[in-house]
Amino acid sequence: MTEPTIAPVDENQLIAERRGKLKAIRDQGIAFPNDFKRGDYAADLQAEFANKEHWTAEVLEATPRRVQIAGRMLLKRVMGKASFVQIQDMSGRIQLYLTANDLGESYDAFKGWDIGDIVGVAGVLTRTKTGELSVKASTLRLLTKSLRPLPDKFHGLSDVEQRYRMRYVDLIVNPEARDVFIKRSKIVSAMRSWLDARRFLEVETPMMHYIPGGATAKPFMTHHNALDLDLYLRVAPELYLKRLTVGGLERIYEINRNFRNEGVSTRHNPEFTMLELYEAYATYTEIMDLTEGVIRDVATSVLGTNALTWDGNAINIGPAFRRWSMTEAVLEHNPEIQRAELRDLDAMRRHCERLKIHVKKGYGWGKILLEIFEKTVEHTLIQPTFITDHPVEVSPLARANDVDSELTDRFELFIGGKEIANGFSELNDAEDQAARFQAQVEQKDGGDDEAMHFDADYIRALEVGLPPTGGLGIGIDRLVMLLTGSDSIRDVLLFPYMRPESA
Repeated sequence: MTEPTIAPVDENQLIAERRGKLKAIRDQGIAFPNDFKRGDYAADLQAEFANKEHWTAEVLEATPRRVQIAGRMLLKRVMGKASFVQIQDMSGRIQLYLTANDLGESYDAFKGWDIGDIVGVAGVLTRTKTGELSVKASTLRLLTKSLRPLPDKFHGLSDVEQRYRMRYVDLIVNPEARDVFIKRSKIVSAMRSWLDARRFLEVETPMMHYIPGGATAKPFMTHHNALDLDLYLRVAPELYLKRLTVGGLERIYEINRNFRNEGVSTRHNPEFTMLELYEAYATYTEIMDLTEGVIRDVATSVLGTNALTWDGNAINIGPAFRRWSMTEAVLEHNPEIQRAELRDLDAMRRHCERLKIHVKKGYGWGKILLEIFEKTVEHTLIQPTFITDHPVEVSPLARANDVDSELTDRFELFIGGKEIANGFSELNDAEDQAARFQAQVEQKDGGDDEAMHFDADYIRALEVGLPPTGGLGIGIDRLVMLLTGSDSIRDVLLFPYMRPESA
């Protein structure tokens, strides 16, 4: 049996017809009224009257509940002198039951309205013969005339690129998209509540920096006209937040927008959101405990479960997260590498050549170890795993380990083969930090455009005295991907960056 042929729709003709209807409405008076007062939401009514056995049509008629509700028409069935309409508001959907007897001239006008129009209705609740809760309308008004047709119900807005470009339409016609962004909002809210309950203080720091710092990343530049000064959009708030810890704000966090002038992929967007926090008198071990706790508790709060599915993998964030040093992880996944070779630069370069890993001239053994880890280990870390003890070379802001000064008290959290969080015991030795900044400057002079600048004011702040402190950054976008099972970062960003349509 073949599918029925659907005649192509001339969208321009439909728009012209709708504009004609709008002109007729304008001729009658106010085309976009603004005096309708909503008193109810669809989901609230559906929940309150969900018990069909109790809230029968007879009970609803005997104890009438008058409601005022508004939303966008998504379905419309006209059957002579009675019609059924489904509208959607921010909370969900509900059916309207319309009759010519109850609405009079408004009913005749309604028959000319279109899917996508926004209406306001007042009436009483009833239940149809099929058992669906409905609003039996006594008044019905057109509040907004939609000039562009929504995608038809057979095909929807299925083109992924168009979904991202026209998110306003995607949110209307794709319930799963609405659900992701509602969950995103709840995830961020739950993280705030979790931290606030533990005496963390939310703060705000500048988004335009004189010196880009806090992460090894390529920045975006802008220009302040009044000061005739080049500025950088922040790559991370870290150095400003630690200045505040110096000032005595001992538990702080910021849910912040960062900007990095790097690649775009299913994991990366040039503008992204992070939770960054600092806790005085905490080590990286305690920050790992905190990271594990906030992710697990937020999942339980928002989803009601710790059992997740992401990229086809079953992931359980309920048990304690594994803690594994980068060295041991690389050795286990690369039996060809001997422990004695890990800090032998020539030997590590040969292993990179064998693994087809590109190594730049200035790389030391620490950077090469990280490259091998990212190539051979990272993608295998499906269950939650903290990778600890990163080399100093790739951790310019982290405190050196007391036992091995070439490693740092740092971790990265991987789930589903993707980095979710990064944290460490903060480097609070001003002289050591100055030396590391200088090493970063030398790397930048050598062609590394992601290396850090020398921030003299931050060094001055450290000289005032930063208490022993643990810090953490959690990528909100990737965490939302995990908790909603989304494959691409674009699916969890309301407006992901894309080339202009004309480009």
